[in-house]
Amino acid sequence: MYDMYRENILDHAKNMRNRGLLRPCDIEFEGENPLCGDHLHLTLRVDENQRITDVGWEGAGCAISQASASMLGEQILGKTLEEARAIGKEDVFEMLGIPLSANRVKCALLGLKVLKVGAYGLADWQKTEDEE
Repeated sequence: MYDMYRENILDHAKNMRNRGLLRPCDIEFEGENPLCGDHLHLTLRVDENQRITDVGWEGAGCAISQASASMLGEQILGKTLEEARAIGKEDVFEMLGIPLSANRVKCALLGLKVLKVGAYGLADWQKTEDEE
């Protein structure tokens, strides 16, 4: 049952969508998972209506962190910043579609963390982290 999701994760990890940093950009933030060394750098362009028009990622790390960021980039492209703000951890888990061990959860959520802290601030991420 999870084979299709595993293939999708590997595809996104090997062929990360929206790869490459945007210059110039309107929002930029980097983050890492100190437990495993995963690293992501996000750049976004937004228009006058606060709609995300371009997404650019660079990073290194495990397949889960890279695939999650790639999938998230596809999800937020074309959304307003407010619509992107509504994306939560469960949405990321659903995108990945496989059960995650406790030590892989932070890998899966690194892209979301970089997005939320970069666009909305640390307090917004802490609210997301506290979601049930």
